[in-house]
Amino acid sequence: MIDLSTFPGLADVALDGFAPKPTSVEGDQQEASRTLWSSPDGKLEIGVWECTPGKFTADRSQAAEFCHLLSGAVEMRHADGRIEHLGPGDALMLPKGWKGEWVLTRQTRKIYAFYKG
Repeated sequence: MIDLSTFPGLADVALDGFAPKPTSVEGDQQEASRTLWSSPDGKLEIGVWECTPGKFTADRSQAAEFCHLLSGAVEMRHADGRIEHLGPGDALMLPKGWKGEWVLTRQTRKIYAFYKG
């Protein structure tokens, strides 16, 4: 049987414990997440992620990522030097192959979808 999944209250949903962010380059960042759903083939994962302020590198060589920001403030720094400012209610799509930096100027929470196709 195929059925739908719902995820209420994502702005306040409990996350797994905070731990050091491995790709942090500034700010001693701590991150936590919670996977909400994964496809049976493992190609799609949907979840919630939160991180403390600072800067980290991101490499989407293996998967594309869609994000919808629930709270916080982010500067997206592209490899070509462009900077985009995003906040609550904004969404972004990082295509497979994207590389750059996230600068979190406030603690930030997002809904994410990773696609490894």
